[in-house]
Amino acid sequence: MHDQPASSQERLRLRISVTGTVQGIGFRPFVYRLARDLGLSGWVRNESDRVAMEVEGKAAAVRMFEDRLRHEFPAWACYETFQAEHIPLGGSAERSAESGFEVRESLAAGDPAPTIPPDLAVCPECLRELEDPHDRRYRYPFTNCTQCGPRWSIVEGVPYDRPLTAMRHFSMCPDCRKEYEDPGDRRFHAQPIACPRCGPRLSLCDPHGNVLAEEDAALREAAGRVLEGRILAMKGLGGFQLICDATDERAVGELRRRKRRPDKPFALLVDELMAERYCRLATDAVRRLLRSAAAPIVLLRKREGESPRPPIAESVAPDNPYLGVMLPATPLHYLLLRAVERPLVCTSGNLSEEPMAIENQEALERLGGIADDFLLHDRPIVRPVDDSVVLADALGTCILRRARGFAPRPIPLREPLPVMLALGGHLKNAPALAMGPRVVLGSHVGDLDTPAALRAFRRSVEDLLRFFQAAPELLVCDLHPDYASTRFAEELSGRLRVPLLRVPHHEAHFAACLAENEGLHGEAAPELPVLGAVWDGTGYGTDGTSWGGEFFLFDGRGMRRVAHFATFALPGGDAAARQPRRSALGCLYELLGSEAAGPLGHLFQPGEARVLTRLLAGGTLCPRTSSAGRLFDAAAALLGLGETASFQGQPAMRLQFAAEEFREAYHKEHRGADPADAAQPLAPCRIRPAEEAPDAEPWIVDWRPLFDSLLRAREDRLPAATLAFAFHARLAQTATEVARRFGCRTVALSGGCFQNSLLRELTGRLADQDGLKLLVHREIPPSDGGLALGQIWLAGLRQRAADRSPNPNG
Repeated sequence: MHDQPASSQERLRLRISVTGTVQGIGFRPFVYRLARDLGLSGWVRNESDRVAMEVEGKAAAVRMFEDRLRHEFPAWACYETFQAEHIPLGGSAERSAESGFEVRESLAAGDPAPTIPPDLAVCPECLRELEDPHDRRYRYPFTNCTQCGPRWSIVEGVPYDRPLTAMRHFSMCPDCRKEYEDPGDRRFHAQPIACPRCGPRLSLCDPHGNVLAEEDAALREAAGRVLEGRILAMKGLGGFQLICDATDERAVGELRRRKRRPDKPFALLVDELMAERYCRLATDAVRRLLRSAAAPIVLLRKREGESPRPPIAESVAPDNPYLGVMLPATPLHYLLLRAVERPLVCTSGNLSEEPMAIENQEALERLGGIADDFLLHDRPIVRPVDDSVVLADALGTCILRRARGFAPRPIPLREPLPVMLALGGHLKNAPALAMGPRVVLGSHVGDLDTPAALRAFRRSVEDLLRFFQAAPELLVCDLHPDYASTRFAEELSGRLRVPLLRVPHHEAHFAACLAENEGLHGEAAPELPVLGAVWDGTGYGTDGTSWGGEFFLFDGRGMRRVAHFATFALPGGDAAARQPRRSALGCLYELLGSEAAGPLGHLFQPGEARVLTRLLAGGTLCPRTSSAGRLFDAAAALLGLGETASFQGQPAMRLQFAAEEFREAYHKEHRGADPADAAQPLAPCRIRPAEEAPDAEPWIVDWRPLFDSLLRAREDRLPAATLAFAFHARLAQTATEVARRFGCRTVALSGGCFQNSLLRELTGRLADQDGLKLLVHREIPPSDGGLALGQIWLAGLRQRAADRSPNPNG
């Protein structure tokens, strides 16, 4: 706040400082034009973590400048703080002449914690230039402006200026320089500015690096080869991608064989007409999401009925009613798609479970056994940025993989924290860095199962610390002693000589949901207590056992475990994640004892079930778990929807798809009625106190009545799809029922199981009917991809609790 002068004719000088997403999105040009339009003198510049400016002129114009700056700004700008103060007319040692306003050189001063925007998809204006034969950027695959193009993938340091980006390797030609310096031009201070004369260039190479064609000829030749059924490795915005004709069954199958990815769906690169042709675009919100500057992969249902021509190869998304589709994020993708005029498979440039290649030589070495041709360019990629993945359902959108277009957008905190580094989990890893009032959640790294993935993880952590010049005062990691992220946290703690806090896996999931809803969605503090339903595959519990079907109560000061699914044994331990039939056997053993294999005999090799049943009887190699994820797997196996899995979550996905098939058919038969309102053929779970401690927490959510009725319904030959839906409905009912038992009016859903849109929708519907407020993930993944945010939030909670505790020596 500042005093206002009495007269609008008085002259006034104002100093303004703005933090947030204000660098790299055309903010300084916007300020320049606004000041010039209002006849003000002064200057604007980037500083390390902010944009600073001074304006001088008639008081009325200065007031209008401040008001418009507060309420009108470029589309991607997002303010965290806005500070304005009057200064004496002659009091600035850096006053510019009264006759003009200028953009000054950046100043590397202040807190080195800037908010850098994500990479932005090519804008309509740049696309128009790309298509104009008379434009000097006609068909130039690296065109960009202040509203689009690379940001996070090319920036090396702050402030965000060309010399501190990968574009420092390219000197601007006179024409680009003129645009860069022209306040009236769309490319005024566009740091990645480039053209065919001075910018990055394409080349097409064979797997040995021999150049086959260059520039536009390289692009045309690459398109022709894709149409011949060949597999192309293309250097995209944040890494290499593997591309083939999505309508060519042989090419897609060969890509699966070479990439070692037998079933997991591939994403498609399409234009808007193709998206309409092949998918059901249910709402305008989905269309806006596809067209957004994030340009994520959006999961959409395949269009039913008459098959579009040419049909998408079945092996793109086998046995899956959804397609993951994205519109071109760069001019390069746009031009390639225009050249082939058909959908393209566009998947990460790696072997399955390995990190994406980002350098030309690295790609030739690592992808030489997969790709037939390589479309390369000479603009370096500073850090890998994968494609983001988003689903849209009745509760809104939910980011499943947070990367291009979203990272590194910060998550605001209600209360500032000291510098903290959280290392995340073992699967779908993404580290996070807390700095005062915000958390930066790094880009998706992935699973840490291979040496290459571990190296990528270490680089990602070190990049966060280096880029933000951060010296952590605390490290936070998962409680699991054998996670690669935990071991690296221990190593880093010793090297940096800072304390390490270990936090429980499922509490961190719950905390991530609370943190997201507080910070990104502006939710008011929820009515306490809040119930957190956290369901996933597995995570290390505070008692050293495997958890995964948990209910916590948050009272504003801390969390406690108030209920969990009844535990059951997993024969062979982790092998059950790849063989759902083992989860089914473990569940049935709780019901039928030594006769458990009877209903499952057809799923096992001769003698296999007998051996596993003996293991269960002896308790050998059969860890007990409360995992909701393994319950979904068990139900899928019991219903004949998958006895093995080639990727995480595959059995649960099959169960979801069968349930959605039933719901679709029910809607049609009953004129839009919802099957959740009908009588359910399965019994609900029973919520009861623990037998060994009836007066204590946690309570037990006993799933055995549900599975007992599932067995009987299967024997009665009820359709698998009907039972799959009923299974989802009963589990959704469990979340709201536990909330009622513990007197909670707010429920938060987190964990990988809540990537299931049907489960989210059913739980949301029941919560609405019961008058419960529901907190869900929208911009932070509910899976382990959001874990690091929750780890930081818990660390802050514990720190505040420690601050409140009385000092025994005081």
